[in-house]
Amino acid sequence: MPELSQETERARAAALFGLAEVTGPSMVPTLYQGDRLVVQYGARVRVGDVIVLRHPFQQDLLVVKRAAERREGGWWVRGDNTYAGGDSTDYGTVPDELILGKVRLRYRPLKPGQRSPLAMVRWALSAARPVVAVRSASRRLRAR
Repeated sequence: MPELSQETERARAAALFGLAEVTGPSMVPTLYQGDRLVVQYGARVRVGDVIVLRHPFQQDLLVVKRAAERREGGWWVRGDNTYAGGDSTDYGTVPDELILGKVRLRYRPLKPGQRSPLAMVRWALSAARPVVAVRSASRRLRAR
């Protein structure tokens, strides 16, 4: 399950937007280990959005998941990688007060070995991408 650093929580208290780093495979192929995220705190959440939330059982742990379905009592959240687990199938509906914000942008940090001009250009063209909501009826997002 992607964990986010506690720096994210401190930044949230001071700003509308914050930065976070992804660890874990549960949001592959949308997000990968080491991806950096720009998070908008307090943003309105809709079905299909990638969101940052507090883990319902371990509230000092911040996680990133996709809002799959609105239910009574909160949101049903899913990881994009069905094999990784660690979503609402394990801990149920997430109450609204545990939802911190919506992910707006994902970017890859520059790797230490990427110093050639060609590598820098490739990185610049592919590093940042918006994280958009998926509003399909695919089996991957359907709450079970």
